[in-house]
Amino acid sequence: MAAEVLARGGARVTVYDAMPSAGRKFLMAGRGGLNLTHSEPLAQFMARYREAAPNLKAAIDAFSPDALRAWSEALGEPTFVGTSGRVFPKAFKASPLLRAWLRRLDAVGVRFAFRHRWTGWDAEGRLQFQTPDGALAIVAARATVLALGGASWPRLGSDGGWVDTFAARGIAVSELRPANSGFTVAWSDVFRDRFEGQPLKGVALTVGAHTVRGEAMITRNGIEGGAIYALSAELREAVLDLGQATLRIALRPDLDTAALITRLSGTRGKQSLANFLRKAAQLSPVGIGLMQEVAIASGRPLASFSPAELAHLINAVPVQLTGVASIGRAISTAGGIALDELDERFMLRKLPGIFAAGEMLDWEAPTGGYLLQASFATGAAAGRGVLQWLEKS
Repeated sequence: MAAEVLARGGARVTVYDAMPSAGRKFLMAGRGGLNLTHSEPLAQFMARYREAAPNLKAAIDAFSPDALRAWSEALGEPTFVGTSGRVFPKAFKASPLLRAWLRRLDAVGVRFAFRHRWTGWDAEGRLQFQTPDGALAIVAARATVLALGGASWPRLGSDGGWVDTFAARGIAVSELRPANSGFTVAWSDVFRDRFEGQPLKGVALTVGAHTVRGEAMITRNGIEGGAIYALSAELREAVLDLGQATLRIALRPDLDTAALITRLSGTRGKQSLANFLRKAAQLSPVGIGLMQEVAIASGRPLASFSPAELAHLINAVPVQLTGVASIGRAISTAGGIALDELDERFMLRKLPGIFAAGEMLDWEAPTGGYLLQASFATGAAAGRGVLQWLEKS
């Protein structure tokens, strides 16, 4: 995005990429349907960026969700709004959009140098790259935009190896941490073997004062999914601070306790407890399994729970999270270059002529289009910043 803005502004641009081809993480983002942005009102949209919102607002105002949709359409990929408010290209894939984008960049003169991994600066402030043949390439540039990513999915190119280089220059960098990640849970063998890969649909998840409605997925070693990702910042900080976090799951969030007690006060007869819960409270097998996990931990059989106890448990199943899934498997990364290290042009105050954008900056957001939107917007902002810098330098 920075390259496009720069080339259209008259600059000669080369994109150096560590990988053999362009946009590998972009393609990964579109693996299950490319969620470009979100259609919610801009004030609500900006709140998703939490404490980083004030620093990102000008960039996203300048390249808004509507502008991103118009940009995609101009590349021949019209968009649509899904039932959740998320915005997708009609092709529902990243590859057609990426191909069209690369054709546009080629048409405006952007060059690409692949298999060039940036390793820092030489003594004269020139860029250094490790090249495919093992040699060190030295490049002098009037201005540089760095978009080195975080540390999630390192096989796609972003491994966080740049952090020490910046720290050596006295630039504040917050520790890179998993964002939009799964969490580990010490499931019983019976639960793990039976319910691995099973979804929890239409649930409400709560940690502290934060509640999210949505879906989650049981994994062999824990839990992940959209609703988990939406709470990942709160859950991660609790786990890192305390060593664990309690996630409460409401299996029937649209039914209050009184309604559930009424449903569960009927005669069970010869039905198994699982069958009774399935019929009386419309619980899924995996939901009942979660309740059984609580009963096992309490040392009491679930069949001994009164209707009131069952009703309270159904909408507040406690799940103890014991750890955060690895950063390499996280969807995105928290941490990065402190935002106050940048000026309003996204130029590093301590390194004039060096700009930074995207996930390597210290912001995070849930899935839902917010990650790509901020990456696009900060890239465009850095491109505009470079043009302003070149005019004055």
